[in-house]
Order: sequence, then C-alpha cells, then structure tokens
Amino acid sequence: MVVNKQKATLPDMVPAQELSAAASSRDDRFKNLLGLMAWARLPKAIQSRFSKRLLGDASLAYQGRVTQMRMNPVGRALAFTLRVIGAPLPFDRTSVGRSAVVTVTEDAATGGQFWIRQYGRADGFPQMVGSSKRFAGPTGLEEYIGFGIGISLKLESKPNGLYFISDRYFLKLRQRRFPLPRWACPGNLVVGHEELGGGQFRFTLELTHPLFGELIWQDAIFHDAEIVGGIPS
Repeated sequence: MVVNKQKATLPDMVPAQELSAAASSRDDRFKNLLGLMAWARLPKAIQSRFSKRLLGDASLAYQGRVTQMRMNPVGRALAFTLRVIGAPLPFDRTSVGRSAVVTVTEDAATGGQFWIRQYGRADGFPQMVGSSKRFAGPTGLEEYIGFGIGISLKLESKPNGLYFISDRYFLKLRQRRFPLPRWACPGNLVVGHEELGGGQFRFTLELTHPLFGELIWQDAIFHDAEIVGGIPS
C-alpha cells in the first residue's frame, strides 16, 4: 500500500539555517550604544550574539548550567523580599549544578527585548526571572523588572566580555519617572557576558552594597543559542 505524505509546513520542520535567516536580521543597537572602538574590543562571538534582531515571534534560547552562587545574610533577605514583585534576583542556592535557560524575544511594543531566565532548583518549580531591556533613557539602555521599577544601565566592553552596569534605579508611573534615593537602592549591579570560546560564554551577576559588601554572586556557563519559534508572515 502506498501512503501519500504531505510535505511538512510547520515552523519546527524548516531547516535550521533557513529558519535562522528568516527569524533574525542585523541589529546595531548595542554597537551604537558602545561606539565603534569599544565594540571592536569585544570578541567576535559576542559581537555576533548581540547583533541579532529577532523578527516575528522568534526567540533565542541559550542553555547552560549554574556553576556558582553566593549570598550573604543581607543578600538572601533581599532576594526573598523581592519575590513579592516577581523574584528579580536569584534566591535559591540549590540551583548550583542545575540547568539554566535564557530566552530572548523582541518586545514589539517598546522596540526592546524580553529576557527570561530559568534556574533549576532542588525542590519545586524552577525560578523564573523576567525583565525587559529598552533602548531609552539618559544612558540609552534601561532594564524593567516589573511594577514600574527600572534600572538605567551603562555598557562597558573589555577584551573578554560585555558588562551591564547599573547607573540609577527609578520608579516609572505612567509617563513620569521618579529616581529612587540611594539609600533605598539594593546596591551596584554588574551583569557580565564573558567569552569562553568554543561556542560557550559565562554569565555573571554581582550585586554589591557600600555598607553590606557582596550581597549576591552568581555564575553560569551557557552555550550558543538556536533560534526557535514561528517564521514571521
């Protein structure tokens, strides 16, 4: 008996190279923020990762594993307290050695990007951390963690990596911005993307306070992403 088979038309059946070309385009937003000299200082692999603009409902999925995590008592209390607004900081040290996933999608409403991080835990559901990077504000880049809370970010490039450094915390209500006083801020935040070679990179998160020292340190290793999702019509 001969069975007629229809040709697959679902997005996940499209060859990876064709899907990648259809779902992304050249993105110079991070390059323009850094400037040509600072951008040229970055490893080519990092330039490539931060030069993809996703189209339609496509997303980038980076998979990896948490390798280190430290929290002092103040950092632990802060991370648990912030769970009421969506847990923007890692709070469970049992994530060390467990899987981690980062997905990036375009935020069509603001022209920015959605970043979702997922960390495995010893018990219960994985921790989900969501934020939106927007190319706006006095520094040209802001990160929103929900409930109107945002952080103005500065970019810094080094020969081994790209770093996102907190400049000012603020609260946005409708169209008005209210800078948070320094005493009410959790401290200096530095998020790093460091090249390891072979398609791997290190993600680091460090939160330090002028009085309480290092509150939180997290280190994770990821490998290069694949574009997943539908092809824009």
